[in-house]
Amino acid sequence: MALRDTVDFLLYDWLKVEQLNQRERFADHSRETFNAVLDTCERIAREKYAPHNRTVDIEEPQFDGERVILPQATHDAHAAYAASGMLSAAQDYDIGGMQLPYTVESAANAFFACASVSIGANMLTVGNANLLMAHGNDVQKQVFAHKEFAGEWAGTMCLSEPQAGSSLSDIATKATPDGEGFDADPLGQRYRLKGNKMWISTGDHELTNNIVHLVLAKIADDKGQTIAGVKGISLFVVPKKLVTPQGELTGERNDVALAGLNHKCGWRGTVNTLLNFGEGKYPVRGASGAIGYLVGQPGEGLRCMFHMMNEARIGVGMAATMLGLAGYYASLDYAKNRPQGRPMTAAGKDATSPQTRIIEHADVKRMLLAQKAYGEGALALELYCARLVDEQRTGSKESVNEARLLLEVLTPIAKSWPSEWCLEANSLAIQVHGGYGYTRDYPVEQYWRDNRLNMIHEGTHGIQGMDLLGRKVLMENGMGLQLLAQRINATIEQALPLGHDFAMHANALAQALQSVGRATKMAWSTGEPREALANAVPYMQAFGHTVLAWMWLELALASQADGDAHVGRRAAARYFFHYELPKIDAWLNVVQARDMTCADLPENSF
Repeated sequence: MALRDTVDFLLYDWLKVEQLNQRERFADHSRETFNAVLDTCERIAREKYAPHNRTVDIEEPQFDGERVILPQATHDAHAAYAASGMLSAAQDYDIGGMQLPYTVESAANAFFACASVSIGANMLTVGNANLLMAHGNDVQKQVFAHKEFAGEWAGTMCLSEPQAGSSLSDIATKATPDGEGFDADPLGQRYRLKGNKMWISTGDHELTNNIVHLVLAKIADDKGQTIAGVKGISLFVVPKKLVTPQGELTGERNDVALAGLNHKCGWRGTVNTLLNFGEGKYPVRGASGAIGYLVGQPGEGLRCMFHMMNEARIGVGMAATMLGLAGYYASLDYAKNRPQGRPMTAAGKDATSPQTRIIEHADVKRMLLAQKAYGEGALALELYCARLVDEQRTGSKESVNEARLLLEVLTPIAKSWPSEWCLEANSLAIQVHGGYGYTRDYPVEQYWRDNRLNMIHEGTHGIQGMDLLGRKVLMENGMGLQLLAQRINATIEQALPLGHDFAMHANALAQALQSVGRATKMAWSTGEPREALANAVPYMQAFGHTVLAWMWLELALASQADGDAHVGRRAAARYFFHYELPKIDAWLNVVQARDMTCADLPENSF
């Protein structure tokens, strides 16, 4: 089944996205306008992205000492995407947006990720602009965010540093007030930043005429001292090229220098950089130091940045999902057309009979069904989260709070689960291809390489696990977890009376939910974070599988009609409940026991 068919089913048959048109913000929309957006994105992805997926993998970004050089295909793809209006799809009409539901925007963007995940990084530009719309002053919104939504400028997020990695409390980039009148600049309180940032995607390029960096740094006092830990972190908007309060380029280069390009295993089409801020390579107004403008209040940088980080985490989950589905579609096509082997009968194999296509082999069907269960289940989760965003933005007071709590709990899963299991789907896609899958003659090896990043960036697996078990299931006295359990139980109650597979799946899901709840309590029963969090990743794996089982029960309930597509979805649900959900017991056993095998092993014993 094609991606578009799956997207249509999820949007219209399952999520009932047309109901959003009853709300004032989306009143101008209809299924026809949604389909027009999906059609446009599907076409651009097919014409401008998919044909060049291998091109951007082979022709990696290069730096000639002055400019970052990218293939022409990347420029063309970015231009087409910007012209489509998708950068501002969910924004207000008065700033050039479509006021499109975020659910539809996410579904439309899925086509680009499936066609070529690394040919552009529009997610970062949109996330950057959204953060400024939420936390920036009016001038910052007008000058920086609106230019990004229009596709004229691009955006980044600059968190990590070479010596600190993901440990943001240890960042060393400093900001000092930029002379007299620093606090009267219309663009925001003006500072000079000095420091180094690592792993900055789209940190330098020529796709747009300016790049807007959002930079975490610590404000130094008169003695050059900063506040230790995350409480001392502030957020600054630092443009590559300086601008006027009216949003015009001044012709001055800011003191932001490209120190080098990172050459990656995958995602090679996306520039990844080490940036030096304020080293003096491009002195500004006679002095070193990159000029940056404070966003929000001093010391609230991490709180502001989480607006973009959470958006990026769901975006990473969607990227992982679509890479998994791209591999699934490729291996399904290969399996349908590759003759190899003969069936085993009671009399043995008949060497004179024609070869069968490999899709007729049971183990190949197993691998294909696993990919389908991982990929389509993950896509359902990502769009469910997108639907929660729409609820948070336009729902009633009660539903807004519920959506917020559910998103808090589900964000680590939406990021981490597809990153792990759609990577496994890519591994299975290679396996279906056999030896050919390990060569560059077929795209599945690239999908695996591209997907391997997603367990790392925007918060590693370990970070997501500790966030889930250490914060999200505990916050507000566990209200988010309780609310999620209520939603899952409502699905269980809907499925139980239907008997057969539905009842068995419902009972299995109920048992899994109870197991997760029990493990959560047992992990924290001593009140010792070191013990509770020693197995945070196995906890997250079990939690994620439980959530995905819920997704598949939901999809099965929406697929009770006849037809090949519905039969396939019910089979994928059956696969997940029979082959995947039972795995959670092993994961939860070590969580409940607070097993310290890994945590207590001395390093000299490795």
